[in-house]
Amino acid sequence: MAHHNKVRKAVFPVAGLGTRFLPATKAVPKEMLTVVDKPIIQYVVDEALEAGIEHLVFVTGRNKHIIEDYFDIHFELEQTLRERAKEAEITLLAEQLPKAGTVSFTRQQEPLGLGHAVWCAREIVGDEPFALLLPDMIMKGDKGCMKGMIDLYGQSGGNIIAVEECAPDQAHKYGIVGVGEAIGEGFRITGMVEKPAKGTAPSNFFINGRYILQPEIFRILETQERGAGNEIQLTDGMLKLLKEQDFAGYHFRGTTYDCGAKDGFILANVAYALERADIRPSVEGGFKELLAGLN
Repeated sequence: MAHHNKVRKAVFPVAGLGTRFLPATKAVPKEMLTVVDKPIIQYVVDEALEAGIEHLVFVTGRNKHIIEDYFDIHFELEQTLRERAKEAEITLLAEQLPKAGTVSFTRQQEPLGLGHAVWCAREIVGDEPFALLLPDMIMKGDKGCMKGMIDLYGQSGGNIIAVEECAPDQAHKYGIVGVGEAIGEGFRITGMVEKPAKGTAPSNFFINGRYILQPEIFRILETQERGAGNEIQLTDGMLKLLKEQDFAGYHFRGTTYDCGAKDGFILANVAYALERADIRPSVEGGFKELLAGLN
């Protein structure tokens, strides 16, 4: 029953340097780049809150204080808005502000990989299962990805990894899972391999950046040797945990935008702009003209 404990906390590893998006990320964290009018990190936090997460844990690094400021009250701004009777804007800021005491920040002093970033959250998470959301991946679907994972966790317990399908000939580009018996909106995971050689992948289901993990992963990561890129890899730790505990894959049926890459970031802006009733009328025609001009 311990492995069915409620998932209350979510970890967001936001210490990355954002090198794929230089020069913009020289001064602005990649998580604070905006998709339409909200920072990328807000979309990811909203996904977690929609799923019932109660406590947000950010693993930060140097020059990431802007993220802390964003999730805090801005007295001068709010006072100015009140003086100008900007009620809609005041309400908007209030809606995105987490409740006091539900947000924690800890530092990853060195860029030693995702596994190390997760380990840095161990004292805040404690001895309970937790969600892990990569902060540059925005999931867009009829059902929130983390919400679906929480639902599957209620059926299976253990550890959950969100997966999507790719073309079989593209499987060598991703972390791929082995597929076992079906369960709910997913299946039992029989194995994991990072970027398998062409023709050797156990399936075409790739890991997309959302996880629910049991606290035993911290014990494994504490002594985890460095792997690919001379970093402490989360996948290596999960492979060890797989020998002790069950893993299930949640089949996310939607679109994932990698906003840490220029193409994914641009596509996300287009997709969310076209979904907005207040913006679509003024941009749809412009998008069509741009595309027509390419033919």
